[in-house]
Amino acid sequence: MQKKRQLKKLYTTLFNEECISLQEMPRSGSYREYYRLKGESGKTVIGVYNEDRKENIAFLSFCRHFRAHHLSVPEIYAEDLDNNMYLQEDLGDLTLYAHLTEVYKNGIFPQGLIDLYKSILEELPKFQLLAGKTLDFNKCYPRYRFDRQSIMWDLNYFKYYFLKLAKIPFDEQELENDFNIFADYLLETDCEHFLYRDFQSRNIMLKNGKPVFIDFQGGRYGALQYDVASILYDAKADIPQYIRDMLYEHYLDVLENYYKVDRQEFTKYFHAYILVRIMQAMGAYGFRGFYEKKQHFLKSVPFAIENIRYLLENMDLPINVPNLMNVLTKITEQKRLMKFGRSDSDKLTLDISSFSFKRGIPDDTSGNGGGFIFDCRGIHNPGRYEEYKQMNGKDKAVIEFLEENSEIGPFFDHAKAMVETTVDDYVRRKFTHLMVGFGCTGGQHRSVYCAVKLAEYFKDRDDIIVQLNHF
Repeated sequence: MQKKRQLKKLYTTLFNEECISLQEMPRSGSYREYYRLKGESGKTVIGVYNEDRKENIAFLSFCRHFRAHHLSVPEIYAEDLDNNMYLQEDLGDLTLYAHLTEVYKNGIFPQGLIDLYKSILEELPKFQLLAGKTLDFNKCYPRYRFDRQSIMWDLNYFKYYFLKLAKIPFDEQELENDFNIFADYLLETDCEHFLYRDFQSRNIMLKNGKPVFIDFQGGRYGALQYDVASILYDAKADIPQYIRDMLYEHYLDVLENYYKVDRQEFTKYFHAYILVRIMQAMGAYGFRGFYEKKQHFLKSVPFAIENIRYLLENMDLPINVPNLMNVLTKITEQKRLMKFGRSDSDKLTLDISSFSFKRGIPDDTSGNGGGFIFDCRGIHNPGRYEEYKQMNGKDKAVIEFLEENSEIGPFFDHAKAMVETTVDDYVRRKFTHLMVGFGCTGGQHRSVYCAVKLAEYFKDRDDIIVQLNHF
């Protein structure tokens, strides 16, 4: 209660009016406490309480410096470092991430969101190269540079709080050797610029539709690649890869206004910085999720795994780190880690049905249109034979007939492969519905067999919901 009284006192001293409301705000990934204070006039501010004095000094110093360089950061109204608190501008509650989840639906990343990301990337070099030039790096905390020590902290955070707690096996010494080689490689590039450190969608507020930047108190000297990797490969934001590529090129176009860029050389290190950022984030997910039991942090894990899978397929590291690559591959093979993904309301519904062409193709109730319709009428029909006429495609005798006396096997395998390719793509693109229909003459034997078999094949996937209907 003492800190709340002190915050109210700070508000009253600043605005010469009583604080009539103090509302605690939801915690994020830090131990800082945030409160919204409101006075008699209706004026609101955000009160911050943080017992880490050096972190407070870093934030307040950087914030004032950035505002002096006309960057969009919150205004600081008052501070009381002896009591571990300060008051800053109330930017509202809308983060870039919250906005993204509102408008990024059914796999469609709208043009307005692309334009917003472009505007954010246009601001990033101003932090890195303009304001960063004259920043007092002596205020940096906990280190003034993203150096070997900082990198090893992040890699060991990943090792002990993700790999260990997720039960991914590894050879301690061999992995440590690879970490050292990897750290050396990261430090080969130009590391003499301001590194924001946590440049991601939850640390960008939207006020009147414009981005305002927060949580840069961990900033220090470092490489330019790190921050652009942070925003574009922000796990749960799940930006489509082709849009990431477009935004990355836009960032490089803007960067060339401030800095001579060798694009090939810059990109050579970019993938490595994506990887170190992902590993740092996964350490945080493991610490907050597995260790502190805050399950919502684990929901980012499947998205981070997809980013690792992309890197394994596309990056070309000119260093030999086989043990690191091995543990990353093991992570992508762990289906149990994917269970922390989207809620049921966000998952892809795979709507599988059997039907009779005589009665017509089932309606697509989702309103999306499209999907797959497979015509099973080219398969030998057990319905021609008297002993099977009263049975259907779920009966053992019908199943044996189809598998022994027809081409149902190759037909089904081709259909399954086509559907699986689309399911995987739709899950990545956040689509929520896919219709698959199997039709035959009576909708009783061949179509039922295929529909049931496909539903059985997909039923164990945690990232989709399977619905089976027989019409």
